[in-house]
Amino acid sequence: MKSEKEKEASGEKKQTSSSSKAGLQFSASTPTRMGAGAPVYSRVAVLEYLCAEILELAGNAARDNKKSRIVPRHLTLAIKNDEELNKLLGGVTIASGGVLPNIHAVLLPKKSAASK
Repeated sequence: MKSEKEKEASGEKKQTSSSSKAGLQFSASTPTRMGAGAPVYSRVAVLEYLCAEILELAGNAARDNKKSRIVPRHLTLAIKNDEELNKLLGGVTIASGGVLPNIHAVLLPKKSAASK
């Protein structure tokens, strides 16, 4: 086997994997042989799963509001009420999405002794 210096001197190029070219931390392939398009299909599968998950939650939000169509407000409610999706899409702003309904506890009227 040649050392790195011998390879450079002879003009041989260092092999780089497609994962390192793409800047990925994990391997984009498995140890068995795989076609060049396989990582693309795996990314498509992930995107398809995320879309299905968001649309299911947004559909539930639309049904809760007695609507038959999903609008941006339902997408916002779906994402913000789900812990993992909120973490993933926390910095995303959805146009016409609004905010979660929330009243801070300090602003609520205090309960008096007579109402107990």
